[in-house]
Amino acid sequence: MVSYNFKKVTIIKMNKPVRKNLNQDLQWLSSSLGLFSERDKERSCFRIFIELVKSSRMGAALSSDEIAVRTNLSRGTVVHHLNRLIESGLIVISNSRYILRVSNLESLVAEVKKDVMRVFDDLKDMAEELDEELGLMKRNKEKSKIVE
Repeated sequence: MVSYNFKKVTIIKMNKPVRKNLNQDLQWLSSSLGLFSERDKERSCFRIFIELVKSSRMGAALSSDEIAVRTNLSRGTVVHHLNRLIESGLIVISNSRYILRVSNLESLVAEVKKDVMRVFDDLKDMAEELDEELGLMKRNKEKSKIVE
């Protein structure tokens, strides 16, 4: 069973790398997805994400122990970052193993975009309901009423 339930998505606007370099491009993508924080000096989350990307190429899910060995990080550190990646909707748990939510990075970004758009749709719906309840009007409605 696979679970899709994100809680927090962080998107950071950054300038794309000027020169093409696979490692820099992966770091840019990861940074833009909010995988780095000031506290993560060893870029543990990035290293974990890269291992999951590599395993995704083979369609294989990894256990937290396998990730810990591959990244030379403690299992506690790995589990902490895996939870962050799950909360952001980038990875999922399947049969007690971890894998990218979808099979490639382009699809992953598209899925994150859909997640964000669903949140904005909910926000817009609520804002419309609140506007109506509070008696606030849209500018277009105000202008059309003045013209009448």
